[in-house]
Amino acid sequence: MAESFGADAQRYDQARPGYPEALVARIVAGSPGPDVLDVGCGTGIAARRFQAAGCAVLGIEPDARMADVARARDLRVEVATFEAWQPAGRMYDAVIAAQSWHWVDPVAGAVKAAHVLRPGGRLAIFGHVYEPPAEVAEPFAAALRRAAPDSPFNGQPAQRPHDLYRAAYAKVADQIRETERFNDPEQWRFDWEQSYTRDQWLDLLPTTGGLTRLRPGQVAEILDAVGAAIDSLGGRFTMNYTTLATTAVRAGTS
Repeated sequence: MAESFGADAQRYDQARPGYPEALVARIVAGSPGPDVLDVGCGTGIAARRFQAAGCAVLGIEPDARMADVARARDLRVEVATFEAWQPAGRMYDAVIAAQSWHWVDPVAGAVKAAHVLRPGGRLAIFGHVYEPPAEVAEPFAAALRRAAPDSPFNGQPAQRPHDLYRAAYAKVADQIRETERFNDPEQWRFDWEQSYTRDQWLDLLPTTGGLTRLRPGQVAEILDAVGAAIDSLGGRFTMNYTTLATTAVRAGTS
């Protein structure tokens, strides 16, 4: 599924949300320098936030289509999976993974991150919990069941509990501990909101994992149902986002 996000990389780049400035600032302030490695950088949505904060960012991205969009946005990108990527002696002050760590072998990835981090460098793994209102989430879930009854996403509740996401990031922390290369991981949380019009939300939905591999007719059926739901709310709604992060500082002095 990872490669499916590059099918419409331009839409992905334009529609996907950014990341809280407070998160970026905290990672930058807690790192020993400005050199950042972005694992699974996609089109560079997170990387550009770090560039704006004064960092020098190198992206690693397995999908060449996503990498091309990132390069067009002035990001340096090397096309590879993180496991296969060759650092060639390069070292970094922070290794970040924005909604991409689930595509990486978690223990091997943490070991490799430790290998390329300078002493005191920070590994930061983070992502969003999407929480549209029930008036939008429930019609989406019902339409997905009708249009794509075999979708693996059909077993999930319309609004996924935050506990599931917190448990996932706690598991990441345990996997980092297994490497014995980092100080004890920290768990961070940032709550924020973003308003969406009908068209903005319908532009974003096809970039999400539940829809990227569906046929155009299936996607159209789902978007029609969700669009009607947003129309009933007056054509816009407010999305509640929670951005969760597991971060850890590389231990040792060499």
